[in-house]
Amino acid sequence: MVTHYIERLIDLAIDTELITARDRIYARNQILGLLDLQTFTAPADTLTEGTIPDCLKALLDDAVTRGVISDALDEREQLDAKIMDTFLSKPTEINATFKQLYDEDPTKATDYFYALSQNSHYIQTERIAKNIQYERQTSFGKVDITINLSKPEKDPNQIKREREMKQDVKYPQCLLCIENEGYPGRTGHPARSNHRVIDVDLDGEQWYFQYSPYVYYNEHSIVFCEEHRPMVISESTFTRLLSFVEQFPHYFIGSNADLPIVGGSILSHDHYQAGRYSFGMTEADDLFSFTLDQFPEIDASVVNWSMSVIRLKHEDKAPLIKAGAHILDTWRDYSDEAADILAYTDETPHNTITPIARMRNGKYELDLVLRNNRTTNEHPDGLFHPHQDVHHIKKENIGLIEVMGLAVLPPRLKPELDEMKAYLLGAETIKDHHKVWADELKQSETITKDNVDALVDQALAEKFVRVLQDSGVFKSNNTGTEGFKRFLANL
Repeated sequence: MVTHYIERLIDLAIDTELITARDRIYARNQILGLLDLQTFTAPADTLTEGTIPDCLKALLDDAVTRGVISDALDEREQLDAKIMDTFLSKPTEINATFKQLYDEDPTKATDYFYALSQNSHYIQTERIAKNIQYERQTSFGKVDITINLSKPEKDPNQIKREREMKQDVKYPQCLLCIENEGYPGRTGHPARSNHRVIDVDLDGEQWYFQYSPYVYYNEHSIVFCEEHRPMVISESTFTRLLSFVEQFPHYFIGSNADLPIVGGSILSHDHYQAGRYSFGMTEADDLFSFTLDQFPEIDASVVNWSMSVIRLKHEDKAPLIKAGAHILDTWRDYSDEAADILAYTDETPHNTITPIARMRNGKYELDLVLRNNRTTNEHPDGLFHPHQDVHHIKKENIGLIEVMGLAVLPPRLKPELDEMKAYLLGAETIKDHHKVWADELKQSETITKDNVDALVDQALAEKFVRVLQDSGVFKSNNTGTEGFKRFLANL
């Protein structure tokens, strides 16, 4: 039966234009070698159903049965990626095709590369489909909720292998480095044989463009520097972000902040995240507009959002870059004890920015989200970070994606919310950390089997808004607005 799946996989590779029919024999022989099969007999009949992931699973299961690999997650992933690499062109050829399509239309180029990244099984769409995803309206507009179920669970054997693995291997240096392109993987480092990236010039510097294998939103992509260097938000950041949207006007791009607590999970390698999606923050209206005295030509406003966002608009990049740098420099040194904002503790800096750039209606836009990572005795995880009473939903850093209005929530919430729904309908057991929340819902709503799912979905969206409000430096009330205006007066 294994030959049926080999031929079906090759058929699908031809159908998705990874290879041509002329490449069939070569591809088959490469796969036979990877599967340790010395001979091949063409099947009498062909499979007409089954996706690329279906075929790969069947081939991996067969390889495990015959002892070619063990059933450990890392060995399965490595063989999976090597099989799909059989169908992929070299990086130079993929870049040449991308460039040819880009010269016709940038959208055609990204469409091509996004399809390639999915068809090559680098983006594992069957895993992403397991995520719970929905959109809800709140007092601040749209928010997106994702309960992340796409990352495979590690079994005890895999965890043991990783623990026993020597951790002194420093190649590739991190998960983002260019050296991951084509890397076969090892225990503790993901297989990337089927990984390809696109060359991008940002302000005369070599950067690379790839899609995220986890895709939290449409065409979720990563843009990373060739040099392995730490994240730094500076005037150069704004220059590079606006250079990217000039080249790819159908995409937004943003950067995580460059300080712990308010930054992303990887601060060691300078990188951005981009994509083709409109977040709640993007769609939010202005709360009020103001004038930057040094840049009167720029449209400047504060956004009506659950975090503290300044939005700048202009037809020309240059004044936006200078205005962004002016706001960043001013914010870095800004303290306002009445608003609990301190720029430094001794010489440790606390203030930074999460920036986002886009093109809209013929103008460049630069959103600057003000961040502060100070901790206190009352809030040891961060004063402007999810507070402990919402840790039952999310206690991790609030990074770029969450800032814009997309919650990436832990997988534990799926069974916990199912248990909560049962509790709301009369069951007696519920996790202690959700009980106060559930009891509040019980008291405020009439709950039935017909409406419990919708009520909990909405309540989770509202709780995520609270998470964002905790992370905002100027709160969404009159006192917060007055504090925001005090900062703007310094510009």
